[in-house]
Amino acid sequence: MRVFRRSWLLAGAAFVVSTQALAQSTAPGGSAAASPPVAKPAAAEKRVYTPADFTRFAPKTAYDMLSQVPGFTIQTVDTSVRGLGQASENVLINGQRVANKLGAVDQLQRTPASSVERIEIEDAASVGIAGLTGQVANVILKETKKASGQFEYDANARTHFAKPELLGGSVSYSGKEGPVDYTLSVQNGFGRGAIGGPILILDPNRQLIETRNEVSHNEFEQVNTQAKFGIDGPGSSVGNLLLGYAPYWSPFHLRDTRVEADGELRHRTDVQQSTGYTADINGDYEFALGPGRLKLIGLAHWEHNPLVDTQILFFDTTGADPEGDRFDRVQHTLEAIGRAEYHWHTGKNDWQVSFERAFNSLDQVGRLFNLDPDGQFVEVPFPSGTGKVQETRYEGLATLSRPLSSKLDLQVAAGAETSTLGLVGGLEPPRKFFRPKGSVVLGWHPDKTWDISLKLRRRVGQIDFADFLSQAILTENRTNAGNVNLVPPQSWEVETDFAHDLGRWGKTDLTFHYYSVSDIIDFIRIGQDGEGVGNLPHADRVGVQSTNTFQLDPLGWPGAKLNLNFAAEWTRVRDPLTGRARPISGIQDHSAFLQLRDDIPHTPFAWSAYVQHRHFVSNYLLTEIDQTLDIPWLVGFYVEDKDVMGTTVRFTVDNVFNGRHFEFRRVFTGFRDTAPVAFFENHREIVGPIFSLSVKGNF
Repeated sequence: MRVFRRSWLLAGAAFVVSTQALAQSTAPGGSAAASPPVAKPAAAEKRVYTPADFTRFAPKTAYDMLSQVPGFTIQTVDTSVRGLGQASENVLINGQRVANKLGAVDQLQRTPASSVERIEIEDAASVGIAGLTGQVANVILKETKKASGQFEYDANARTHFAKPELLGGSVSYSGKEGPVDYTLSVQNGFGRGAIGGPILILDPNRQLIETRNEVSHNEFEQVNTQAKFGIDGPGSSVGNLLLGYAPYWSPFHLRDTRVEADGELRHRTDVQQSTGYTADINGDYEFALGPGRLKLIGLAHWEHNPLVDTQILFFDTTGADPEGDRFDRVQHTLEAIGRAEYHWHTGKNDWQVSFERAFNSLDQVGRLFNLDPDGQFVEVPFPSGTGKVQETRYEGLATLSRPLSSKLDLQVAAGAETSTLGLVGGLEPPRKFFRPKGSVVLGWHPDKTWDISLKLRRRVGQIDFADFLSQAILTENRTNAGNVNLVPPQSWEVETDFAHDLGRWGKTDLTFHYYSVSDIIDFIRIGQDGEGVGNLPHADRVGVQSTNTFQLDPLGWPGAKLNLNFAAEWTRVRDPLTGRARPISGIQDHSAFLQLRDDIPHTPFAWSAYVQHRHFVSNYLLTEIDQTLDIPWLVGFYVEDKDVMGTTVRFTVDNVFNGRHFEFRRVFTGFRDTAPVAFFENHREIVGPIFSLSVKGNF
């Protein structure tokens, strides 16, 4: 868990990105054909989709095809996972896991649809890659015959507060010269966030003591430049090299006006500037060695992340001197990974052994300033905001995959990791850990329409190195204390997946999970009177998720389909102050998504409408309880023309019913188990409708 911040700092930007991704991943494109995608059963454990199954959607990229596979939920790379380790993305390319932090989905978004030969959906237990469970998509690509390119233009505008985005989009170009294939791409990833409206401050008796009118907006731009090269040969050897550089800009502005109960006027400004970059080098090379194949993988990731946050409170009525603070933080992050995988077969057994060394570091310089009566910011001591955190980790893992019968597959992965973690030059010496890990997966295919899996896993989680150091949250008038004793959580996990192919009616998938977590990350007491991110002894998580695609052709509505997804999770942890059971802080406990899409037969037109619901439990800090619900009910629609001079043009309206941003804070005068309530803070801020235009094509 990252340090908690009021979600409206980035909620709007995240909303724009998520809704765009939602629109792409659940309903891209369309064509005149009205036939729904229907899998061809190639074997008991595999279903196959060909490009002809996606003609109606007029896909421009391989990802456009994948996102239309009925009842399949794409799981992208979990960037919080330590090292490469076991796979977290349920998408393969040509039967192989993409061996970098960007993953297969990122590559498929830059791959032309014409390169796809077929998409195979199979059970994770049968693919021989540790870490996967449930359904896995294997995208089979053809050899590149000629150079081609893809482009997408994206524009976005909000009705309130935010600046429009007019330069979003991407361009990629792929080709082959001799044994080397290449993809060059530039993408302007963007986000826009903005809210504004009333905030009410109530005393402990819920009497109004202050009214605020607040407006905040933030803009995010990230220019992702990427060059990917693949080499075929000599012989059966294959290699890949990926180079990436992505500068970003993310300004944030907040202004509020305040009216006290006695009529006094005040106003506050908060300005944040963050201009940094990320850079990546990823390479792998695989070749025949003895009875099997050896893959060598190297990865390096850098990030420069500066932040300057300046907040000033002005006293308009009294004319008193302004009060202000500034938090100036510069972070440098490095991740370097070396990994070797050896893969071979003996009869029905599919073996793999892997060894990985990962080095991670965070170097932070944090400075805190106060505004003096002369209007100058004067630095104050803040030693806990500066330091360097390092971890060196080694992992070894052996994986066996084999069929137990024509309908039952088994995968067993076993190994361990050892790590050294600590604050460089701190009072406490670096800590050393030894953690066993692994998984057992059973995949059962009673017939060609059912895939059922059971997975038992021992997993070691990730921590945010920034939580080792103190972080000032100026908008909340709070500092999260650093915690040098933070350790990664560990969990025993049980997951089941039931996938049923309904043929021409679609597909349905139902999963259940139970996680028993030790050293769960939450908010704890630091020292005598501080609070921050730390470990609690134990937590339980129980959840269910259902993903469904229903084709409406059999009901006499050709070209139409209905996507219905829902999820719920119940969690339990002991509160560190009260000792009572409560949910894990800030977790999404239930969500639902319903979308209707109609590709009108014999025309290039399509339309779609959706409704989405998301609910989050409160964050339980030691001095406050805060719940944020950012547009809990979201409704939108789009219309699409799939043949505008060979391009697909889509116009989207999100949040058509003007869903709002809600936040409910209960702030205490001290630790909430003994101190009384200081005040209540209620937000009900406007977001407004959001308009988007996209144009996607090939060249």
